[in-house]
Amino acid sequence: MPNTLEGLYTQAAEATRSESRTFFFATRYFPPELARAAHAVYWFAVYTRGLGRQAGTPEQCRLDLDRWEDQVSRGLRGQLVRNPVLEVFLDAAEQHKIPHRFAAHLIEGARMDLDRTRYQSFSELREHCYRASGTMSVLMAHLIGYRGPAPEYMADLGLAMELTSMLRTVGDSAARGRIYLPLDEIEAFGYSEAEFHQHTRNSAFRTLMGFQAERARSYYHKAAPGLDLLDRRGRFAVRVAYDLSLSTLNRIEASDFDVFERRPNLPMVERYWITARSLAVPMTRRLWRSMSA
Repeated sequence: MPNTLEGLYTQAAEATRSESRTFFFATRYFPPELARAAHAVYWFAVYTRGLGRQAGTPEQCRLDLDRWEDQVSRGLRGQLVRNPVLEVFLDAAEQHKIPHRFAAHLIEGARMDLDRTRYQSFSELREHCYRASGTMSVLMAHLIGYRGPAPEYMADLGLAMELTSMLRTVGDSAARGRIYLPLDEIEAFGYSEAEFHQHTRNSAFRTLMGFQAERARSYYHKAAPGLDLLDRRGRFAVRVAYDLSLSTLNRIEASDFDVFERRPNLPMVERYWITARSLAVPMTRRLWRSMSA
C-alpha cells in the first residue's frame, strides 16, 4: 500500500505521530476525513521545516528549499509531481479547498529559520512564530470551517503554541546553536548567551522564563474566544489541542523551568484526563443554559 494514496495518508499519520504527540492526539477527535487532511498538512509542514535544518550547509538548505518551492508551485498548478509528502498534501488541499498561499507561508517560515539563529526583539520573533506555527493554526481553521474572525484568533493560538514549544525545547535549541528568546529581554533580565550554553538555571533565568511563560499564556487567553467560531465538526479537537498545549506550559513552570536536560512532557493518563475535562466544560455550559431557560 505505500505507493497508493491511502498508503501515503498512512505515512502522513505516522509522521505526525512521530513529530508531535500532542497534535496527533488531538486529531483523534476529528472526523476521519479531517484527521487525514490534518496529517497530510502537518507532514508537509514538518518536511518543509526539515529542509531548512537537515542539509550539511546553509547554502544547501537554501538550494533544497528553492527546489521544493518550485516543485510545490508546479504541483499547485496541476502539474504531475513525484514526492509522497507533496502528493498527499495536494490531494488534501484539493479536497478541502485549502488556500495555496499557506504553502508559500510555510516555506518562507523555513527560510526564516535558516537565515536567523537569534532574534533581537519579540517583534522579530513574533513574525517567525507566525510563519512557523501561526500559519498552521490559521490553515486548520480553513480546513475545519469557521465564521467571523476565527483565523485571527487561531493565529494567536499558533503563536501561543510555538512560544510554549520554544520554552520546552530551550536546551535542544541551544545545542543546535539557536536561541529563540529575544536578545533584548535576555539582557534586560541579567542573563547571557554564555549561560544558555552552560545550561545555567539561576534566578535571572527563572525570572526570564517566567516572563516568557506569562506572554505565552496571554496569547492562549487572546485565542480562546476563537474556539467557538470554528465549525462544530472540528471544534472539540482544537479545544483538546489548546488545553494540552496550555497544560504543557503549566508543566514547564511547575518543573521550575528544568528545560536544559529534559523536555517536560504530559503523561498519557494526563492527556486523557485533560480531554475528559475539555469535553465536560461545553456539556456543563449547555446544561446550565437549559436550566436557566
